Amino acid sequence: MSLADRLVATWYAPKLTPLARALWPLSLIFGVLVAFRRTLYRVGLVRSHALRVPVIVVGNVTIGGAGKTPLALALANALAERGRNPGIVSRGYGGSNVMPRAVASGDDPHVVGDEPLLYARAGLPVWIGRRRAAAAQALVAAHPNVDVVIDDDGLQHYALARTMEIVVVDAARELGNGMLLPAGPLREPATRLLETDTVVRLVSRDDAYPASAGAPSTRMWLETLPWRNLARAELAPTFDAWEPGTVHAVAGIAHPERFFALLQKLGLEAHCHAFPDHHFYTRDDVAFAGARAILMTEKDAVKCVAFADDRFWYLPVRARIDPALVELVLERLHGSQAA
Repeated sequence: MSLADRLVATWYAPKLTPLARALWPLSLIFGVLVAFRRTLYRVGLVRSHALRVPVIVVGNVTIGGAGKTPLALALANALAERGRNPGIVSRGYGGSNVMPRAVASGDDPHVVGDEPLLYARAGLPVWIGRRRAAAAQALVAAHPNVDVVIDDDGLQHYALARTMEIVVVDAARELGNGMLLPAGPLREPATRLLETDTVVRLVSRDDAYPASAGAPSTRMWLETLPWRNLARAELAPTFDAWEPGTVHAVAGIAHPERFFALLQKLGLEAHCHAFPDHHFYTRDDVAFAGARAILMTEKDAVKCVAFADDRFWYLPVRARIDPALVELVLERLHGSQAA
């Protein structure tokens, strides 16, 4: 087991582990640094840059994914349906790009990262950059019609002023052991949730939790769409033709077990191969002897386009969000414009 795997197992263990206890002093130091950094922004010693349009942050307090990308996409689509013109700004994590730049649907994921490509493929204006505020400013300058910016995974990026903060929490994992890095998965203390506008919990299905009463807590779930072939879009899957033992599944996401469990629910038996989050695949990574089908998420698929053949299939998902969340966002946007 790698060090990263050991840490994740420690963070989400049912009881506090010896490793978590040993790392606790480092978490104390990390907590002091986090608090000090945020204080610098609060008192104005470090400046936050405001845009001419509202900024909605979609982020989380834990390290790794919790459904931010599907939520940001669903929110952008919902706002567009209500007459808004959303744009996306992202760090472009995993990509080599440094300076602010636009992302097109055909860009190299090694340069722009995997998640920005998903936004671009959905037809949204997307800009990335290590200096998130500069990327956001470039976005609104390049797209004068954009009237709201969704800041993907921007909760801790205080250099960009925000109108609203939405935090996503995976209900299957919650906040793990509740400790700060490195003893736990938290990037900020759990009390940070109390300061946000709303918390969106990712549940396993639409009837997993009772209906939401609205802010400050709502819910979402992921709805699967039909399988798509990465090499030939016109192909339809022939599950019955896949002999036992010839199906493999890969996942380079924060919680690969979620994808593998979904395959089981869909009645698909596969040899499962987990990779680190944001992993960039090579042909050798998926050179499975005798494989008739290689299944993956859409986030993995954008990094396999260069060498994909008819065996490569990906499962798109769409976030279903509580209508109360959309109404809350529109209310905040209206309030920011009135001010």
